[in-house]
Amino acid sequence: MSTTVTNTLRARSDRFAPEAELDPAEQRKLRGHLDQIDYAAYAANCAVIGQALERVELHTFERLAIAAAHARASWVTAVVSMTATGSALSVEQVTQLAALRQAFDELTEAYDAMRRLVERGYLHLQPKP
Repeated sequence: MSTTVTNTLRARSDRFAPEAELDPAEQRKLRGHLDQIDYAAYAANCAVIGQALERVELHTFERLAIAAAHARASWVTAVVSMTATGSALSVEQVTQLAALRQAFDELTEAYDAMRRLVERGYLHLQPKP
């Protein structure tokens, strides 16, 4: 089993490992079925994501990256400002920082997810005109 670690979550991926007691013909048959299952998931992702995000261009990624950069800047600027006096942070300040960090984390995860959509072929990046 492999584990993928992102900024905020762990996604587990169980991949097929044939049972030792299966003969080679049964293992190939089972792998064939699993390949069909994987293709069904791929086709579903292509259809649904392609319909939801009809056209994605480089500037789409640029806008998302800029939004994430603004969120990061807001979060770090707030931390620096709140800690300038050297006193302990209030509960309200910590809550505000958590919300700012969450906004940055969400934008970063969305950027990574869109990139994976292109990597996996679920979504095609449109060339510049």
